[in-house]
This record gives sequence, C-alpha cells and structure tokens, in this order.
Amino acid sequence: MSKAFTPPTQTADFAPVVERIETWLVDLPTIRPHKLSVATMDGQTLMLVKIHCSDGIFGIGEGTTIGGLAYGGESPESMKLAIDTHFAPVMIGQDATRVQALTARIGKMVKENRFAKSAVETALLDAHGKRLGLPVSELLGGRRRDRLPVAWTLASGDTARDIAEAEAMLDLRRHRIFKLKIGARSLREDIAHVAAIKRALGDRGAVRVDVNMAWSETEAAHGMAALADAGCELVEQPVAAASALARLMRRFPVPLMADESLTGPESAFELAKVGGADVFAVKIEQSGGLFNAQRVAAIADAAGIGLYGGTMLEGAFGTIASAHVFATFANLQWGTELFGPLLLTEEILRQPLDYHDFELTVPNGPGLGIELDDDRVAFFIRDGLRKTISIAG
Repeated sequence: MSKAFTPPTQTADFAPVVERIETWLVDLPTIRPHKLSVATMDGQTLMLVKIHCSDGIFGIGEGTTIGGLAYGGESPESMKLAIDTHFAPVMIGQDATRVQALTARIGKMVKENRFAKSAVETALLDAHGKRLGLPVSELLGGRRRDRLPVAWTLASGDTARDIAEAEAMLDLRRHRIFKLKIGARSLREDIAHVAAIKRALGDRGAVRVDVNMAWSETEAAHGMAALADAGCELVEQPVAAASALARLMRRFPVPLMADESLTGPESAFELAKVGGADVFAVKIEQSGGLFNAQRVAAIADAAGIGLYGGTMLEGAFGTIASAHVFATFANLQWGTELFGPLLLTEEILRQPLDYHDFELTVPNGPGLGIELDDDRVAFFIRDGLRKTISIAG
C-alpha cells in the first residue's frame, strides 16, 4: 500500500496550518471630529483580517491608522492590499501554531509594512490562544496586571468644549488623565488652550500634550518651558527628528515622550543610546507587532526610560491586542491611551469592552477574549450592506 502524501508545508505531526485569509475594510463614524496637527478625522477605518486554520479555529487582527497617509506610510487600504496580495501566499499552508516562526518568514518576504504585520500577528495569536484555551497575554509570557489606566484625548480644537468633555469624563469616572492634541495653531494659542484646560481641571485631572511633530526645535524650546509653567506633566513628540528630541532632553522640568520616532526595537535602541526621551510611547502597530512591542519595552527598561501604552486609535481588536501586551510589561509608569473604541459611535463586539473607574479590564477569555458581532460588521464593511441599503433607499 502506498504511503499517503504529506504536503511539505505541514509538519510531521500534522499541526494545523493557515488555510484561508480574509480582509475587510470597516468604516465607522466617530463621536466628534478628532483634530491633530497632521489631519482632522471625521471617522475611522478599521482593516480587519481573519485567519482560518485547518483545525477549524480562526483569529482576528486589526490594522488602523490615524488620519490615513497623513500620519505615515500605511493606510487601511494598503494593508488590505498587502495582506491579500503578498502576505497570504507566504502564509497559506504554514504551521499556524508557531507564530514567531511564521512572522519571521513573513518578515523575510515582505519588507516594512509594520502595521499589516501587527494585524496578522494579532490574528495568529488570537487563534492560537483559542486553540490552547489561553489569553494572548499568557502566550506573551504572562500578565502582571488585569486592569490598565486609560487616558482620554481632548481633540475637538475648542477650549470650552474640551473642558466640558473632560468634566463629563471625570463625572463618569472613565478618565482622569487627559492628553491634548496641539500643534495645528500658533504656539501662543496652543499654550493658552492648554493652560485654560489645566486651570479648569486643577488637581482633579492630569494634563499632557501631543504635538505630533508640528514644532521646530526653537518652537519646542519655548513651548516646553511654557507648558511646564502651565502645569502640563508630559510632552509627546514635539519635533520630528530624534536628534532634536535628544537636544531638548532635560532642559525642562516636564518629561519628553517619543512616539513617531519609535518604529520598532532598532529605533528604540538608537533613541535610548542617545538619551532621546524620558518616556517611550509603545504601539504594537508602529513596533511591527506584539512581540516587537515587548522588545521595545525591554530596551526602555534597560535604559531607565518610562513606558506608556500608546494607540493608533484602533477599534476593539487592536485595542485589546495592545492591552494584552501592556499587561505583561514589568513597568507601565505612564499608563495607557487605549480609548480608541470609545471614540466610535458604533459597537462591533457582541460584548462591549469593560471601561470603569478610570481603567480598562484586560479580558480573561482564550485568545483576545472578545467576539466580533458579524451582523454589525457586515453592515459597516465598505461597499457592504450599508451601501446597498442607501442605494435602495
């Protein structure tokens, strides 16, 4: 009797392999315009990827950007195209249980595309966690905390409205740390805006700012001094160049945080080497995935740099993937900014995330521990049910 043929892509013990990959673009409205120095967002597009495995298990990941290509080199549309065209052929038939080996294979065949890689790695970890009955945080070495402090970003651009929004968040006990998006207006207007909000909140709420690289080094020198006087406790990426960040370091009593300058472990090492930041804003997408985010955190710890769990304004899947990673960090001195789902008007999960008492609860279920509402997503998929209904109407 002839021996059955075993495809070369399967391991000898018939480990489950990647069988099929789906991607969708999901367009969701936001509760208000979100104004940054680089763009104003009136909605958010999620790129969702669903990886089906030969054992019947699937995992879901997410890729999202802030303001499309105004922020960086990837967009939800480009992520979908890259995964459909370039990632899928590299992944189909490969062992789905060896996540790091498969992501290393992808890395050899696909350069850059850090956001798309993060989405795919998330989906693989979600599936493997379900397979083993373990939360993703346990696949990453084990969580050290079950709940994460969450900051809220005030980005309407209107001082009175931002104050009212902050007061509402305090009353709801949802947020007591507030980050202000500045840099789109003059330096004088920005400082007045920050100072007014801090005066209104007093000791009830912490105020931080994100300039999104909008200032020159000279403007940053003036701005950081004024922000320190206004009671601001943290300034995020005021300038674009890492060398300029290093020159600004320790000149002012307010700590300096690197964000856009961090593009993975290599950039983290270079920043740490030149003393370019007091704090690292770690983002799974900018890092190129969950394991890389842990490597960035390890570099920060070794260099005595504080950690902050950042966001790309992801929806539920990117947010919870980030939460699982941040829950494993030895140090998380500056909390997180995982408020992305709260900025959306529509719920895409069967059970909403648990935000209360100024923190987000990290789910305990297998994988990411959350479940997609397929009917809701079908309505908001680009060119899906919503478009059909609107045409019929």
